[in-house]
Amino acid sequence: MRLLDQPLDFARLPGEVAAYGADTDGDGMLAFAKAVKDSGGRFVALWGADQREDAAGYAVHVAFGLAEGLALLTLPLAADAPRYPDLEPLYPAANRPQRATRDLLGIVATGGDPRPWLRHNNWPADFYPLRRDCDASRTFPPQPEDYAFVRVEGEGVHEIPVGPIHAGIIEPGHFRFSIVGEKVLRLEQRLGWTHKGVEKRFEQMTLSDGCRLAGRISGDSTVAYAWAYCLAAESLCATAVPARARWLRALLLERERVANHLGDLGYLGNDAALSFGLSQFMRLKEDWLRTQAQLFGHRALMDCVCPGGVAIDLTAQGAAALVEQCSAIEREVRLLKHIYDEHAGLQDRFLTTGRLAPALAAELSVAGLAGRASSQTWDLRLQNPVSPYAELEVQMASHRAGDVAARVTLRFEELFESLRLINEIVARLPEGALCAPLGAPGRALGLGWIEGWRGDVLVALQVDGDGVIRRCHAHDPSWNIWPALEHAVMGNIVPDFPLINKSFNLSYSGVDL
Repeated sequence: MRLLDQPLDFARLPGEVAAYGADTDGDGMLAFAKAVKDSGGRFVALWGADQREDAAGYAVHVAFGLAEGLALLTLPLAADAPRYPDLEPLYPAANRPQRATRDLLGIVATGGDPRPWLRHNNWPADFYPLRRDCDASRTFPPQPEDYAFVRVEGEGVHEIPVGPIHAGIIEPGHFRFSIVGEKVLRLEQRLGWTHKGVEKRFEQMTLSDGCRLAGRISGDSTVAYAWAYCLAAESLCATAVPARARWLRALLLERERVANHLGDLGYLGNDAALSFGLSQFMRLKEDWLRTQAQLFGHRALMDCVCPGGVAIDLTAQGAAALVEQCSAIEREVRLLKHIYDEHAGLQDRFLTTGRLAPALAAELSVAGLAGRASSQTWDLRLQNPVSPYAELEVQMASHRAGDVAARVTLRFEELFESLRLINEIVARLPEGALCAPLGAPGRALGLGWIEGWRGDVLVALQVDGDGVIRRCHAHDPSWNIWPALEHAVMGNIVPDFPLINKSFNLSYSGVDL
């Protein structure tokens, strides 16, 4: 591929991920970002790094998704005034990562949104937790915060504040609705209520140990995060993962996808007053999770993927049990799909509700499940596959309607495809070793990019000469999709918000590191 009249070599960065990396300046970053947009690419992630120990000031990294792979630009910044051009006019999804980078490192986008994102007045404005010389043991009393929500004014306009504490077990998030009657005019989100210091915690860990923390960033995507982390670590150490381990990783990832789709389909039925759907799908999900605990040692598959391979194996008896379970699940889910499709009340709630138009999804760089329901055909299992996906011929589902009904249908179709893939993986599972030792890590930047059930998970990793992590940024697809929810709810009625929100089912934890 060529951008800015220069060929991009997507084998330039080491590792299994097809990636291109280059250093640039501010003008070059803006020109490259515009060229990516004009070519149909998308914004993936933005994060900063403190490189002053190497006498190099700071740096901001920006990742773009292209059909050919991941393009990573690094912009070196001065130590005394770390500033870079604002990308939000080109990519609205850059807003929140830019604000988080300012809160955590003091790296500022010129002209960007001045409001804090993660800080919440829980630490002083001149305290930057991700700077290398920061004393992470310091504590500060939280201060009152008057966050500058956008106000909607006019006759009959009211505000409804929801959260941050919710009635269920989900993590905290604040939603500020501006309404007339029951119609939503605007929704503004405020996340980051439980900042955990995960990225700072990585700096105290070795390359081998960091995988356990990565797998706990968002508990419903533990396989995706662990695999992305391992890809980054293995690229730094030039480690060749055994074939059996690679196929077992894919098996675990598809089981993670099925588990989440089963749960979501049940809750979506429940949010539309079909409690029968919740009870049936949760019964199936419980059977699925119990099988995972029995065969792999953990219901959510935590710590099954490790640097160099996997920590679990599959016996012939276990393989037979998986095939039998896939067949049983498929039969029951096809019957439940028929019930969902023919239930007039359910379809009345699903159809045209919470629509995210394809053009808006593209403008907001929405990918993953939410993007594919709005005609954005991004799936790393097809376009940028890591082994063994290049050998599996994944069939991607996509729809144009972009409403709750499309996201429900997509879940059914992806669930059936994952069941097919699990059967194929089990049938073709090669013999051999389960893990290879990590070699000595290099000082380059390691990247891992995996299509999780929600969307693409990116992990960027740097270590020092002793194998201790210097910087690890784990990027959840929810960063780019949460703003899309604000648009999807506009024009709908307030009682439909829980249904619309669940149809996206985004991660709070994944954007609150």
